Amino acid sequence: MNSATNKNAGKNAGKTDGKTDGKTVKIKQVGSPLRREHTQRETLVGLKLNKIGRVSELVDTAATRGMIAKVAHLVRVVE
Repeated sequence: MNSATNKNAGKNAGKTDGKTDGKTVKIKQVGSPLRREHTQRETLVGLKLNKIGRVSELVDTAATRGMIAKVAHLVRVVE
């Protein structure tokens, strides 16, 4: 290994990015985005949902919770 690789190897050791701390939320789509605003459809796609009955497990962050709140009438939190 060269010296540049050795410097970067220990740089991020033991650090976490806060995104994968084990907390997840599982959501299920229960409503159709038809006859809704286009932004609600885009939010469902962002939540990895696009058909009624689909279940998606996402990292529980403030951004995810905000997206769920935006389409709360179309989804249900399973866990």
